[in-house]
Amino acid sequence: MALAVRVYLQLKKKLEDEFPGRLDIRGEGTPQATGFFEVTVAGKLVHSKKKGDGYVDTESKFLKLVAAIKAALAQG
Repeated sequence: MALAVRVYLQLKKKLEDEFPGRLDIRGEGTPQATGFFEVTVAGKLVHSKKKGDGYVDTESKFLKLVAAIKAALAQG
């Protein structure tokens, strides 16, 4: 399994454990790049690698994503 796929699956599981049944997490490998990763909460896109949010590859980036998810859940 490619590294990007493993990272995606680990992050997806970590977020699903943090917010069970509350997120729509999508990822897709692409031939041109390592793929994209998006998290949608209550119909609002809170993270998109494809649209410039980048990799969630540090704890600080993960905590920023968690904060964005919590804010979206509070709104909606």
